[in-house]
Amino acid sequence: MPLLTAVFLLLGLLSGPEPARASLDNDRYDGNIFALYAGNGSLVPPRVTLADALAEKRVTVLVFYLDDSAVSKRFAGIVSELQRVWGGTIELLPLVTDPLQGRADDGPTDPLHYWRGTIPEVVVLGTEGQVVFRGAGAVPLGTLNGALSQATGLPLPPALAPDAGLSFNELNASLAPSPATP
Repeated sequence: MPLLTAVFLLLGLLSGPEPARASLDNDRYDGNIFALYAGNGSLVPPRVTLADALAEKRVTVLVFYLDDSAVSKRFAGIVSELQRVWGGTIELLPLVTDPLQGRADDGPTDPLHYWRGTIPEVVVLGTEGQVVFRGAGAVPLGTLNGALSQATGLPLPPALAPDAGLSFNELNASLAPSPATP
């Protein structure tokens, strides 16, 4: 009997655990998409509520997403870049849509009031709570920067409007300073 136990134990050790396989290209839940695919777990949960942002009359960006959506996974880097560029001047509220589904709209301080049911979806609210921009799907970074520039009244330096076709790593590389040459 001890030999049989040893054989099963050895087989269990040799087969080992299945390696983790997070992927941008599927609709499988891999965890927090901002931590996994954008390197920025600080985006969720949002630091303020929509009601607080509206009361403070701040330009607010609502990003509706799902952690198990391939499109949302690929869009996570763009959302992280919005925080980097606009973080001090806007409120960025990435909101998972699962809790919004199947319930009543509680009015303008409720994120459900602005969500139209697509994933991802971005809504930019002006300082008076008016919808300044609404985009469905993976909205290009340049389009979002333009909407935020309009909503805040702040110009966007041309260097911060990279080509929307860049991947997250290409975007980071294009924003990194070039190494000094001796």
